[in-house]
Amino acid sequence: MTLFKSAATVGGLTLVSRAAGFIRDMLTASVLGTGPVAQAFVVAFRFPNLFRSLFAEGAFNSAFVPMFAKKLEGGGEAEARSFAEDIFAVMFAWLLLFTAVAQIAMPLLMYVIAPGFAGDQDKFDLSVALTRIAFPYLLFMSLTALQSGVLNSLRRFVAAACAPILLNLVMIATLLFVHFKGWGDSAVTGYALVWGVCAAGIAQFLLLYIACSRANMRLRLKFPKLTPDAKRLIRLGIPGVIAGGITQVNLLIATMIATTIDRAVSYLYYADRVYQLPLGVVGVAIGVVLLPEMSRKLRAGDEAGALLSQNRSLEFALFLTLPATIALIAIPFAIVNVCFEHGVFTRSDSFATAYALAAFAMGLPAFVINKVFSPGFFAREDTKRPMKFAIISVVVNVLGSFILSRYIGHVGIALSTALAAWINASLLGVTLARHGHFTADERLRARLPRIIAASLAMGALLLGAFYFAAPIFTDGQPLWLRAVVLMGLVTLGAVVYFICAHLFGAMTLGELRRMMRRSPA
Repeated sequence: MTLFKSAATVGGLTLVSRAAGFIRDMLTASVLGTGPVAQAFVVAFRFPNLFRSLFAEGAFNSAFVPMFAKKLEGGGEAEARSFAEDIFAVMFAWLLLFTAVAQIAMPLLMYVIAPGFAGDQDKFDLSVALTRIAFPYLLFMSLTALQSGVLNSLRRFVAAACAPILLNLVMIATLLFVHFKGWGDSAVTGYALVWGVCAAGIAQFLLLYIACSRANMRLRLKFPKLTPDAKRLIRLGIPGVIAGGITQVNLLIATMIATTIDRAVSYLYYADRVYQLPLGVVGVAIGVVLLPEMSRKLRAGDEAGALLSQNRSLEFALFLTLPATIALIAIPFAIVNVCFEHGVFTRSDSFATAYALAAFAMGLPAFVINKVFSPGFFAREDTKRPMKFAIISVVVNVLGSFILSRYIGHVGIALSTALAAWINASLLGVTLARHGHFTADERLRARLPRIIAASLAMGALLLGAFYFAAPIFTDGQPLWLRAVVLMGLVTLGAVVYFICAHLFGAMTLGELRRMMRRSPA
């Protein structure tokens, strides 16, 4: 399976997962809106979900995958399996202890992750209770992520990409049950949802356990020992988690600061869910597939092949991401209006969420660029420099959020997150270039301005079309009509973009098909 075909497989399954997640979030908005239960649930879900994103979406695997692949190629399956089992045992013991401590210390942790809730005792207590129930999800998902790294190294991407779909299906079923029970935005609904999160974590773990068994890589639970390899993984992994998970760390910081602004937690959560769709489909898919691909080429001494893979990955990612960015900036209200404005989610909620969505979207290309550049460090087992850049990015995000939120509220928090992403991407790119590990080739330099031009042309047309279609979204028209018009806008934008891309020489459909069939090296 070629790099881009693998990325398309992961991306396609991620698209299914994100689509299911979108349905989940639409139901959540309809049932909970942006009220106190919604805010408590967002905090309860975001905290363990931070670790899911750190592990399941590549930050932990940035250290584990190169080491596991090295064992696999150098010592065979038996040595690789033994290494993975050692890590499995250490992770299980540490996570079990961490989860137990978190349960006891949760009220204190809540003052850190949701300081703004301290003034509302009912909301604070509900957040503590919901987070306690949801937190064991961390244990199951971290172990699931380890199995995912094993499967990805074996080039078996399907099962790991399917796992997140289970979470969304379980939560959709829970929300439908809540809806038919008529519980509405009560605390009972919050409890039902977090129990659903736990059940989904167990289901995801079992799915990948079965997949590993079928791949002759079933991981047995040993007595935990800190072997030299385990210690090396920890040394590499901690900086990798910080560096690779910078997007999620910044989102957690955004949530913490947002708790001091009424309903801002919910506005930022729903906006985040929208822009995570293109980020997940393109950025995560490229990142998951590119790391093992580059690790193999660098071990074989094929620096030119690794550079070519990175150039084509960046071109492919930006070809899909830049038009998505422009669309999210051009018609954010139409998207939020159709996706969330029903049930207890109001018109004012739509406007507030749309502003946050447009601000987040400004950083979308940077988030994807980070996914392309990070493997250039991780494949060389360099996790310290990305960690330093990540820390700089976090500092910028914190300072920017505090300053801008005083003037433009929750939108300032979203803008700071986007700015931090661009700073991180710039530092990664410049450092790779300085060390000769990345150079934009002639094709990328020629194509990028054309991709930007095609995206801007599409954006101009979308703005004009929305000007005439706006009354349909603001005059209380039925949901089906608004959805049809939004689909029309999206289809029009996609058609115009691909036509302009072809005319401007950015990329043709034939080239896309060839990229899917053939390895870039």
